[in-house]
Amino acid sequence: MSDNPDPERLRALEARLTKLRGPEAERNSGEVGKAFSAGEVGWRMVTELVAGLLIGFGLGYGLDVLLGTLPLFLIIFTLLGFIAGVRTMMRSARDVQAKQISGEGARKDEDGRRGS
Repeated sequence: MSDNPDPERLRALEARLTKLRGPEAERNSGEVGKAFSAGEVGWRMVTELVAGLLIGFGLGYGLDVLLGTLPLFLIIFTLLGFIAGVRTMMRSARDVQAKQISGEGARKDEDGRRGS
């Protein structure tokens, strides 16, 4: 057995694999990196929530230190930061869902045109 693979056999194997995978694999091969994975979307949402909490906490603590009312603004702005973080998360989820729905609609249109 030789150490170097035969390029002709590799091309034949690649052609057979492409044929077995079908046209869907050819179309999706160029789309790598365009769509976000569920993990990336999840981390984005967690980051948005934590950022809202931290900003609200920082603003509340800063106002309390300046005005001498330590727990009052800290609690209020932390809650407002949480609400803002949740609203931002929901907007991100809506955007991701809209992109998925529009992607599925475009894919169905392509399949319909090819099938005709």
